[in-house]
Amino acid sequence: MHIEAKNIFHHFGTDSGDVSVLKDLSFSVANGSFVALVGPSGCGKSTITRLLSGLMQPVKGEIYISGERVVNPRSSIGMAFQNPVLLEWRNVSDNITLPLEIVAKSSPIKKRKIRAQELLELVGLTEFATNRPSELSGGMKQRVSLCRALVHKPELLILDEPFGALDAFTKEDLWQTMHELKRKENFTCILITHDLREAIFLADEIIVLTGRPASIQHKVKVNLGKNRKIDDLYSTKTAKTLAILRKQIEIGQSM
Repeated sequence: MHIEAKNIFHHFGTDSGDVSVLKDLSFSVANGSFVALVGPSGCGKSTITRLLSGLMQPVKGEIYISGERVVNPRSSIGMAFQNPVLLEWRNVSDNITLPLEIVAKSSPIKKRKIRAQELLELVGLTEFATNRPSELSGGMKQRVSLCRALVHKPELLILDEPFGALDAFTKEDLWQTMHELKRKENFTCILITHDLREAIFLADEIIVLTGRPASIQHKVKVNLGKNRKIDDLYSTKTAKTLAILRKQIEIGQSM
């Protein structure tokens, strides 16, 4: 397994005492797979991403990536969030290459630019390489954010609701872009989302979490194949999967 989370417990201290967010959470993710985490709001999904990335350590339990225990931030992980957080004083290409300036300082500038251009071509933004972030639409900014997260060829890509603030049409366009990126780039992916259709369209497996403190409520395998189309979301198979997910989330909220 590429990722192993074993018996994870986590809590946050507050003025009124500790608030438990994760309870005996264990799951595994196979190399090259795409897994979505869904569950009630506030159940600890984003906390899981911070633990996986090494930005925080669990109070109890262990996380392994490629057989190595995660004890600090790892350069082999890319992350994209709901807010793209692009730097206005840098053009699109320079925003994308920013991680390389941190994790690959010895990489020649020309090589960095070529890598950025490769990714911009994949997401259909080649002609916007020299534009500033303020000259882009919301969907275009999120494409740049995805390029930046992948520029250093991470082994694990973590997506924390990156499409949550976009309109339905732009979301669906970016879902298809994600499939194209996944085909071209070799990475394992974990997606945090509240959108069940998004989880079904993008993921190979969906993990349903209980309410806080979160543990595993249910797992669903998605069998839509690799060459998915938006029309697949309106099939009988998808309707059944949605019904299962909604029911399991409802059960999880009551736990």
